[in-house]
Amino acid sequence: AFDAFHGETPVTTSGTVDTDAVGSYTLTYTATDLDGNTATATRTVNVVDTTAPVITITGDNPATVELGGTYTDAGATASDASGPVDVVSSGTVDPDTVGTYTITYTATDPSGNEATATRTVNVSDTTAPVFTSSATFIIDENETEVGTVTATDITAVTFTVSGAELQITTGGVLSFVTAPDYETKSVYTATVTATDASSNSSTQDITVNVNDVDE
Repeated sequence: AFDAFHGETPVTTSGTVDTDAVGSYTLTYTATDLDGNTATATRTVNVVDTTAPVITITGDNPATVELGGTYTDAGATASDASGPVDVVSSGTVDPDTVGTYTITYTATDPSGNEATATRTVNVSDTTAPVFTSSATFIIDENETEVGTVTATDITAVTFTVSGAELQITTGGVLSFVTAPDYETKSVYTATVTATDASSNSSTQDITVNVNDVDE
């Protein structure tokens, strides 16, 4: 402050600004000259929040769940200068369907600043079929039908067989290409492969014993 008659004049300040609380604050400046004349001026200080919360995803990202399993989301937390902030999640995961899913986390502070983060969840099938049928079959000579090969899996299973003597349908019905003759050959071996919809496969070595039915 400067006074026309007294020159430089001291100035006192009143009022406070809380930088930890959003709001509008006023600082008042007062100057009084040697004759008791007082002048005031004010400054408005706006404490604003323009910074979005910081979201921290809990657990693995990306996360993986086996097909047919159970998925429980680990959630997320958020920090903000204004204090604790709630996190809202959206999106679903179908553990019965292979695919890539996205969970989105959103946090909004009292000033309306919004932050988002995402977690990728991969539902995958890494489990091979498990054979449930016997590895040994017995048939009479001159017959072609052998039996049915079975395997369990969460998805559909198709079958193939090695060699040229035996054939198998995709559904697992096993048979000879040509009816066997005991005198020519009595024991046949082959490898059956079971493959699921996700291309996981397992094999089983089978044996077909041929009975002699000639008198």
